[in-house]
Amino acid sequence: MRNDTATIAVYPGDGIGQEIIPATIEILKRLENHIGGFTLRFDHYDAGAAYYRETGRDISDEAFAAGGEADAIFLGAMGLPDVRHPDGTEIAPHLRMRDVYRLVAGVRPVKAYPNTPARLADPRAADIDFIVLRESTEGLFYSRDKGEIVDDKVAYETLRISRDVTEELCDFAFDLARHRKERGGKGRVTCVDKSNVFRAYAFFRKVFRERAALNPDIIADAAYVDAMALDLIRKPWEADVLVMENMFADILSDLGGGLVGGMGMAPCAEIGKEHALFQPAHGSAPDIAGQDKANPTATILSGGMMLEWLGRRLDNPKLIEAADLLEDAVTRAFADKALRPMEYGGDQGCTDATRAVLSYIGNNPAT
Repeated sequence: MRNDTATIAVYPGDGIGQEIIPATIEILKRLENHIGGFTLRFDHYDAGAAYYRETGRDISDEAFAAGGEADAIFLGAMGLPDVRHPDGTEIAPHLRMRDVYRLVAGVRPVKAYPNTPARLADPRAADIDFIVLRESTEGLFYSRDKGEIVDDKVAYETLRISRDVTEELCDFAFDLARHRKERGGKGRVTCVDKSNVFRAYAFFRKVFRERAALNPDIIADAAYVDAMALDLIRKPWEADVLVMENMFADILSDLGGGLVGGMGMAPCAEIGKEHALFQPAHGSAPDIAGQDKANPTATILSGGMMLEWLGRRLDNPKLIEAADLLEDAVTRAFADKALRPMEYGGDQGCTDATRAVLSYIGNNPAT
């Protein structure tokens, strides 16, 4: 049943999160006013390293619960280098959100936009457009807070791969590839693992093959993670949807960000059956926080992913229209060199970069 109002729990977090989140919300509200047919309600909550430094907690129970009650979660960057738990690990309440709200599918797009840094000399690099699909609740990250150090001599962490989570992830991968194929994509899913060495990854690939058999309209193949790292440098334009375990995807998604300019171009969605969280994949960048130097592009693109997910979730095509318009605005702003983030040697900080995107939302493009 169509719903015209979406409630979004917002956690700006630390560092530049306090800048890029308000900037993106300004763009989302402009889209709401320009297109009509939906209302976005943003409810803000404190969480992260600065909050932990003040209170001894990374997030309050009330703020955490609000994420589960909202239609979507919108997160800024979390963490500060000088704030850690007693065991030395980062302050990261969003990792707990992944587990509690079962955000199995971490969608990390890697796409080349016009006039952004070309890290590869091959002209085909302009066609890079693939997804690193990260299992976000188990894998090696399952061992977070469970690892063991014995007598200061040896340390253990446990990797977990379960059938139900892997089936859900693979089904999501094939649905995503099908959706991309409808828009001109390759219609291909590649399982990335290390199944030649580890039983857990052999099991992951086995489940993948089972789900692939249920989706004969989509090409299914597999690669070892080390070979995929090589191919993402040699021929990343051939990739489509790459599905893999948590740690492998954490690493390869950053490699992907590097291919298309940097982490300022790395949006992220973490999606489950009932909940979804959207955030940039980069960190809090405390070295430039408060100086209006941040690149908001990854957060803006994450906001677009949120609009599309909400549109499908709430059966509201106006939200999907807004997502398409936002993607088009970012693309045209880069193509016309109206969007010039400082991260890539340009002259625009967060404020001016946001204005550049805003100027392309409406009937008249920027001049």
